[in-house]
Amino acid sequence: MGVTELTDLIRCTNTRVQIRAQTSFSYQEVKLRRSLTLRGEMEQKAVQLDRETFSCSICLDLLKDPVTIPCGHSYCKNCIKDHWDTEDEKRIHSCPQCRKSFTPRPELLKNTMLAVLVEELKKTGLQAAPADLCYAGPEDVACDVCTGRKLRAVKSCSVCMVSFCEKHLQPHFEIPAYGKHKLVEPSEKLQENICSRHDEVMKIFCRTDQQCICYLCSVDEHKGHDTVSAAAERTERQRELEGSRHNIQQRIQDREEDVKLLQQEGSRHNIQQRIQDREEDVKLLQQEVEAINGSADKAVEHSEKIFTQLIRLMEERRSDVKQQVRSQQETEVSRVKELQEKLEQEITELNRKDAELKKLSHTEDHNQFLHNYPSLSALSESTHSSSIKIRPLKYFEDVTAAVSELRDKLQDVLRETWTNISLTVTQVDVLLSNPQPEPETRADFLRYSHEITLDPNTAHTQLLLSEGNRKVTRVSKQQSYSSHPDRFTDKYQVLSRESLTGRCYWEVERRGDVDVAVAYKNIRRAGNSQECGFGKNDKSWMLYCDTNCYNFCHNKVRTRVSGPRSSRVGVYLDHSAGILSFYSVSDTMTLLHRVQTTFTQPLYAGVWLEPNTTAEFSKLK
Repeated sequence: MGVTELTDLIRCTNTRVQIRAQTSFSYQEVKLRRSLTLRGEMEQKAVQLDRETFSCSICLDLLKDPVTIPCGHSYCKNCIKDHWDTEDEKRIHSCPQCRKSFTPRPELLKNTMLAVLVEELKKTGLQAAPADLCYAGPEDVACDVCTGRKLRAVKSCSVCMVSFCEKHLQPHFEIPAYGKHKLVEPSEKLQENICSRHDEVMKIFCRTDQQCICYLCSVDEHKGHDTVSAAAERTERQRELEGSRHNIQQRIQDREEDVKLLQQEGSRHNIQQRIQDREEDVKLLQQEVEAINGSADKAVEHSEKIFTQLIRLMEERRSDVKQQVRSQQETEVSRVKELQEKLEQEITELNRKDAELKKLSHTEDHNQFLHNYPSLSALSESTHSSSIKIRPLKYFEDVTAAVSELRDKLQDVLRETWTNISLTVTQVDVLLSNPQPEPETRADFLRYSHEITLDPNTAHTQLLLSEGNRKVTRVSKQQSYSSHPDRFTDKYQVLSRESLTGRCYWEVERRGDVDVAVAYKNIRRAGNSQECGFGKNDKSWMLYCDTNCYNFCHNKVRTRVSGPRSSRVGVYLDHSAGILSFYSVSDTMTLLHRVQTTFTQPLYAGVWLEPNTTAEFSKLK
């Protein structure tokens, strides 16, 4: 046997000894890992069982201030309270698990024994049970020891070639046999470090073939190659990497210096360019000023002509009415006087004949009496009836009523038209500038305060208005309001007299459950359908202010709103920006809900009231 063959035999024998030693160690390690796995699995199942037993089925967390409802299920007090708050409108409250219903709403009483058990479990470490965030997700490295649902790995061992969660990693810190194992960041590529031919860790780097190899590879197909440990190669490459980074950083510094020089050279040019740009902007703005002035002057001129024509038309109609009334007056007076004259003539003729008949009746000569009697006794027939009948007319009072009706209709048309005209004027926006910031403090909001008065013609007949129509109270007695098409017939609602455009802010002081709302003018008034109710259609927005909660509603979609309870609600409207915000107003202002939309018509403020409640629009100026 030659020297070379002898050397190879020694190396192979040495290799087998090492493999046996590693195999023996791996067997012991496997036994230990199995023991740890079983222990961890039991602990994990116990913790999971405890969490399921003492967890709230609504928030899925450990019970906090536990309460038990009549069906026997237990929940966090706040969780079941919030759940039942959402069912208040139905007036039927149910268990989220078994769906059993309770009427009326049960009183929530603390389960003292359950609270003590939860606290004791927390002291024993249950609070440290893994939450859902500790379980391995699709992008996480899972613990190789966990069974069932695996936890997220926190470290990988480059010796064991296994990834561990925090619990299963503890033996590496507690057992001396693991003391020299190297822990690295969790990696899914651990198996890439195992030689596919020999199932050994690749700790050697072959410089000849530029690849990582295991020890058996180094004495087999890579025999005689230039090989070093992977750690040594890493140190060498790390040194080269640091040199490359240093060169790159130096180049970055050089380029930054070049940029600074270019910036200094170009700064004066930039300033001059900015001056030119601003001068052009000034010219454009001057042209805009002239265009705005010209357009406004034309609008005023045309408006003056149109209103002058309207006034002239009204004057002509006024003159026509006056002329017709006077003409009819003369005609009727002439007819009456003509009849009066004829009647007076007839009276004169009758008096004359009466005198002759009286004279004849005193004649003593019988022959003369008989001779004249025939001619005097034959009275001429009257051209008129025996009595004059006058129609029960009101003369020209009906004309006054007709003119008054015309005035009322014109006022309604002008009021509606003026709203559209005013909205069109406020929508003139020349500059495409950034929107103005919303107010932040109450002082900022008060700059846009708007005095609101309620329109009696819209109020339901059981709503009593007072305080100059700023205050409304729901009463049981019907009010003697006149019939009006704008009146809500079935909904206990009322709208403001003023239309709202631009930026507006107002506050409502309430006593009891009140809906604070805004609506378009064309919201339906008659009937009890959802088209009439605030928040139940696309023509209104409503914040329901209950004693215990807030709810926002628009187009039949209800949204639960959280915030501090207050008897005063502030409403901010930026019509052109489509912003509607509700605030709880006390010593501070807290935003309750904000709407971002597009308003297509002017809005009107409104309120809806429960029985025996009051709402008052505050004077803010």
